[in-house]
Amino acid sequence: MKYKTINLCMSLTFSLLTSTSQAQNIEYSKIKAIEHQLGDLMELTDTNEVKNKLEEVEQNYHTNPSELNKIRLGIIYHETALNFTFLSKSNYKGYAQKSYDILTELSKNEQIDQNFMPFIASYRASSVSLVGAETQKLSFLSQAFDLFSDAVKKYESVSYLPEFLRGSVAENLPWIFVFKKKAAKNDFQSIILKQEKNDSYANAKIMSFTYWAWANQHPSKKFRKQALFYLDKAIALDPNYKAGRKKAEELKMSIVK
Repeated sequence: MKYKTINLCMSLTFSLLTSTSQAQNIEYSKIKAIEHQLGDLMELTDTNEVKNKLEEVEQNYHTNPSELNKIRLGIIYHETALNFTFLSKSNYKGYAQKSYDILTELSKNEQIDQNFMPFIASYRASSVSLVGAETQKLSFLSQAFDLFSDAVKKYESVSYLPEFLRGSVAENLPWIFVFKKKAAKNDFQSIILKQEKNDSYANAKIMSFTYWAWANQHPSKKFRKQALFYLDKAIALDPNYKAGRKKAEELKMSIVK
């Protein structure tokens, strides 16, 4: 009976994914295939890798300006802005705006394959938040969260990206944005719950970051056992230090001490 219950839950989960995606002409299997094609650009933490990918993606787009390569260009500009824009002597100012402009153009293309939209919408929202951080204009932050809300509403059942990127933006805001920071807790918890129901929902890299983020957001003693459990998962999922392992190890050490 236990295994029948698990199978029923899985069936219901995939039924929900199918019904939601069909309403938007989106197919879960295609979303995962596109994710695989874009995954080498997502959540880059090595600045040398970002520079190499920037050169590679720009060259590929110049040679073949396909929709996929244009999305890759928008994402690598986002990652470039995230890694370099806020350095005091950076030569990479303006990449957030470049990313936003490209992704906005793609989002307005009525002929575009709708399976691209979870990626376009999520990174578009995140890129405008980076524009806001670079220009220090709060109006861009409000715009970002409006775009995130729309993306989450449309695509959370088929992609972790809207909640993951919104949570990532929210957790780095100053304390005065207390209501937006709450979104980070809700978003990462939501991703974990979806992953428990469908272990293909997010990849190991994303879950490593997600488990670390959850632990980081729950510092009180009553969550200590759960936080340590998630930190161990974050570490195990990142054997090559490409995701959340370094931060997870540091946080675990501080908790244990």
